[in-house]
Amino acid sequence: MLDLEKLLQKAKNEIKEAADLAKLRNLEIRYLGRNGELTLFLRSLKDFAIEERKKLGASANKIRDELESLIREKIHTVGKKEIEERLSTEKIDITAPGRRLPKGHLHPVTILRRDIEEIFRDLGFSSVGGPEIELEWYNFDSLNIPKYHPARDMQDTLWLKEKPIAIKRGGENILSRLLMRTQVTSIQVRFMEKNNPPFSIIMPGNVYRRETPDASHEIQFTQMDGIVVGPDASLANMKWVMDAVLRKIFGKKVATRLRPSYFPFTEPSVELDMECFVCGGKGCSVCKRTGWVEILPGGMVHPKVFEAAGMNPRDHQGYAFDLGIDRICMMKYKIPDIRLFHSQDLRFINQF
Repeated sequence: MLDLEKLLQKAKNEIKEAADLAKLRNLEIRYLGRNGELTLFLRSLKDFAIEERKKLGASANKIRDELESLIREKIHTVGKKEIEERLSTEKIDITAPGRRLPKGHLHPVTILRRDIEEIFRDLGFSSVGGPEIELEWYNFDSLNIPKYHPARDMQDTLWLKEKPIAIKRGGENILSRLLMRTQVTSIQVRFMEKNNPPFSIIMPGNVYRRETPDASHEIQFTQMDGIVVGPDASLANMKWVMDAVLRKIFGKKVATRLRPSYFPFTEPSVELDMECFVCGGKGCSVCKRTGWVEILPGGMVHPKVFEAAGMNPRDHQGYAFDLGIDRICMMKYKIPDIRLFHSQDLRFINQF
């Protein structure tokens, strides 16, 4: 038969020595749990005589109450101590600043684009925008690019599958397909339809072409067109503006050359080249071994472009140009491959 006094003394000693909540929980289970020593003894009393059952049952219940009380008090004491210890080591100073997250930074093309916009603003230009999903009429027809021009070929332009949109031109409705704009030049006529000269504007934005990517060509890139319409607009004025912009971008005088060319939306047309900064004019894959990089097609605004905007070409003159932001960025930071801009390689991006 279980010695209740011995059990009580043993339990008291163990409860007194228990230093953490886990040990106290184990003692509670060992003595008072469903299969605990005292619980099993109380269950066995049914086999005793009635008088002995009453006597032993009263003693066992008294011991159970005493152990429950001792365990409860010790749990309170030990638990309070553990909480205080945890608070002393895990407390948070709510007045301290939070953990700083690493800051992101701008893409090198975005940095340069904003710098160039600021330079043009200082020269009196305003910045305007337009849709990247463009109508065929604004992207081609209004810029004197005829229906069967190679630029409209599926191999050069990203056409959208949506149904053509009806627009009113020349007193009649025409259907115009949708495409990803191949040039921000499409904004020119949109702007001139609603604004009267004189004006000087730039038109920065992304353009999309079905190019075969290489060191100097990409499917998506950034352009910044400009157009100046006024009585003093001339090719000489355009050359001066471009030299001033390049000098500001690179912080020094930049060697440039102007050579005749052809573009449907300008007449006469020219191309402005700058010395290749990647190779120092010696020849590389970026400049196609010539030592020069084309950065700006332009010229005097073609009369048909004025007519498309509803303006009389005899009453107005202007010049237009197109800056390749990506290529200038390559020159400024000596980047050998335009494909790096969209490579998502953090080793490249984190340098800026």
